[in-house]
Amino acid sequence: MTPAETNASLIKSTAKRLGFDFCGVAKAGFLEEEAPRLEDWLNGNYNGEMGYLANHFDKRLDPTKLVEGAKTVVSLVYNYYPEEKLSSESSDIKLAKYAYGEDYHFVIRDKLNEFLEILREEIGEIDGRGFVDSAPVMERQWAQKAGLGWLGKNSLLLNREMGSFFFLAELIIDLEVTPDIPLAKDYCGTCTACVDACPTNAIVENGVVDGSRCISYLTIELKDSIPNQFKGQMENWAFGCDICQDVCPWNRFSKPHQEPRFQAHPELAGFSNRDWQEITEETFRKVFKKSAVKRTKLAGLKRNVDFLKSN
Repeated sequence: MTPAETNASLIKSTAKRLGFDFCGVAKAGFLEEEAPRLEDWLNGNYNGEMGYLANHFDKRLDPTKLVEGAKTVVSLVYNYYPEEKLSSESSDIKLAKYAYGEDYHFVIRDKLNEFLEILREEIGEIDGRGFVDSAPVMERQWAQKAGLGWLGKNSLLLNREMGSFFFLAELIIDLEVTPDIPLAKDYCGTCTACVDACPTNAIVENGVVDGSRCISYLTIELKDSIPNQFKGQMENWAFGCDICQDVCPWNRFSKPHQEPRFQAHPELAGFSNRDWQEITEETFRKVFKKSAVKRTKLAGLKRNVDFLKSN
């Protein structure tokens, strides 16, 4: 094997050892085809109040501007599909599945740090950084280039073996690694299940989502009041939304994750609508201590629940 092939083999085996479900490799470089698409998306104001998505335009398209001398983007998939949906007989409030347990940033960041340590022990000094939804990296596009899936009509990466209930993470490194073959085929075909099911009509065209209409944006990113135009359209989602994934036929292949840190807090299953509406700072801190739900703070979560109950 060439050194690049040996590096690829080491990276794939390390990914498996650390619990990642899939690992793919792409050659680092400018995402030429994505530049006009990103520009059009931003010009359409589909980022809403997420102004940070317009920042670092060049870095977002070119990983060599994030890691000097970068040669390789390693894309990683980590499953978060739960054994059971969080539900209660006395509540119809819903949370996105990714937010059931501990914040994925913490869980996957630990694994990425360990990943880099292993590579440095085996190969020697490597310059690189790990990313998990924490920097201007077009993670879905890199995962597609690495052969891990294709971009669905809901703009999410879809994988034929496990659907889309997974996190993406990347290692951008200055190591020469044999790249994988990009997945060129779109396996969605004529299916429009996600487009048809979105209650706020956020999927404006194939692969293009108006973020300012997405329930995840409205319940997490939006800091102002939720516009009244969305009354009756939120389908009881208080943090995030899984609708376009729940209806996707490819998610019939989803299997329960094996990550203990993603298990929901035991008290959550017993929450009633009244518990949600009357949640205190003490309860919020206890139940969502290490959760992604903390992003909304208590005031944001109460705003969301109050909006749902005022419908």
